[in-house]
Amino acid sequence: MGYVLTTLVTALSLLVVDIVLPGVNIESFAVAIIAGIAIGLVNTFVKPILSLLTLPINLLTLGLFSIVINGICFTLAAALVPGFQAHGLVSFLVAPFILSLASTFLNKYFAERSVDLKTNA
Repeated sequence: MGYVLTTLVTALSLLVVDIVLPGVNIESFAVAIIAGIAIGLVNTFVKPILSLLTLPINLLTLGLFSIVINGICFTLAAALVPGFQAHGLVSFLVAPFILSLASTFLNKYFAERSVDLKTNA
């Protein structure tokens, strides 16, 4: 159940990114769900390898290269899912940041709702 909720939150966050950034286009909510799954898979399998391979650069830039790694993962997920496009440098750098903010906010919102439902039951 937790994975399903996480995927839905990521899909909703992607729709927020679609609204906020003109370089990101998502055709439908179904595409957003598939993109959420793709982002989860890319972050699970590809991101740790990229982080390990670029560790010296990341240390030299005091962690700022992580922004580039996040952009690569976001763009890779967009390339894998038909109907999900990310164009331009702004979407490469800013979209993962907005996605993270929106996901954090929505996760916190749903976690508080879950606690409220449990205490009222």
